[in-house]
Amino acid sequence: MRENGKSRHWLLVTCALSVALLFAACGDSSDEGAAPATAPVPLRLERVDSASAALSFPVFLTAPPGDTSRLFVVEKTGMIKIIDKTSKTEIGTFLDLSALVSSGAEQGLLGLAFDPQYATNGRFYISYTDKTGIGNSVIARYLVSPDPNVAVPTVDRVILTVTQPFENHNGGMIAFGPDGMLYIGFGDGGSAGDPGNRAQDQNQLLGKLLRIDVSQPSTAPQPYVIPQDNPFAGQNGKRAEIWSLGLRNPWRFSFDRRLGDLYIADVGQGAAEEVDVAPAAGGAGRAANYGWNLMEGNHCYPPGTPSCNMTGLTGPQLEYDHGNNACSITGGYVYRGAAIPALQGTYFYADYCAGFVRSFSLANGVAAARFDWTSLRPGGFITSFGEDGSGELYLMTSDGRLYRIAQG
Repeated sequence: MRENGKSRHWLLVTCALSVALLFAACGDSSDEGAAPATAPVPLRLERVDSASAALSFPVFLTAPPGDTSRLFVVEKTGMIKIIDKTSKTEIGTFLDLSALVSSGAEQGLLGLAFDPQYATNGRFYISYTDKTGIGNSVIARYLVSPDPNVAVPTVDRVILTVTQPFENHNGGMIAFGPDGMLYIGFGDGGSAGDPGNRAQDQNQLLGKLLRIDVSQPSTAPQPYVIPQDNPFAGQNGKRAEIWSLGLRNPWRFSFDRRLGDLYIADVGQGAAEEVDVAPAAGGAGRAANYGWNLMEGNHCYPPGTPSCNMTGLTGPQLEYDHGNNACSITGGYVYRGAAIPALQGTYFYADYCAGFVRSFSLANGVAAARFDWTSLRPGGFITSFGEDGSGELYLMTSDGRLYRIAQG
């Protein structure tokens, strides 16, 4: 069976690929449309990590609410490192979970989210695959120690555990929404083509975006409660945690920190990568069905299917094909920082294999001002974007490099 999704692409890193493949850049694809010929503002990549102390397969970056001096970097192998923004030096290891984390293929420590009340309750949440069986997906809560640069090494509470049938398509992104709820992205369980039809099964958590309330005290009998406005709350035969469904492998979703719109980058099977956008005014994805495995992007699935029933499905805001070595979308953020005013409202995304960084902004509900930023191609596999406490954006590569997107 041909490997697809990010499992094939993590595997590429461990193979002796040619330099030409490793650093291939994607040319024009179907998402560019009427792209402007010149950049709206000059951008460059500014190295943030120390070249003498390279990170180990970084896959995410974030910061606690209001913390504008530190960067918390998640390594796939199980570490969370802290970097000082000003000196660009490593402060130390915040948490080491390497003994718990299974990090083969697409597995690993995949997500980190600080509680909106972190300054007072010290809570943060992680998403990882454990060493049980194939590798369960685990969402767990940890606490910061009296030292703000060191976490308590033992788990405070396991929030949710989901059995995975295959190693790939774990998703792994977690983030608090503007409503204070914790959102969790899971892939369809892996293999290829969603053989278990899990993404469309409303009684399974895989292939979904979940929404739960984790604000309860540690002594509460249950680790989370279901928000009453979740679409399937109180319905028999349906998992009440589900917020959206029909996802293949959401490799990074994010909320526009100003408008509250939800952006989901969903990795395709073999033909199309997509970005789904759910406006806050429409419920930010509540009960949205993004189509997998009935659709791949705007196309009926499996390929060659002459027609498909698209009733009730939400199509992507943008898609691109797999030409010129493109293979797997890496979702980013809508820029809301202060350093580059011209970028306000611009959403950035990348392709893991092709190494390009592109952007668009919404205009009357349409993806407009699309641009391919050749100045932001780092050379290598782009694993993730990150957003610091000030709203500035970062990207990272599988070989351990961390960059800030800067003007100039």
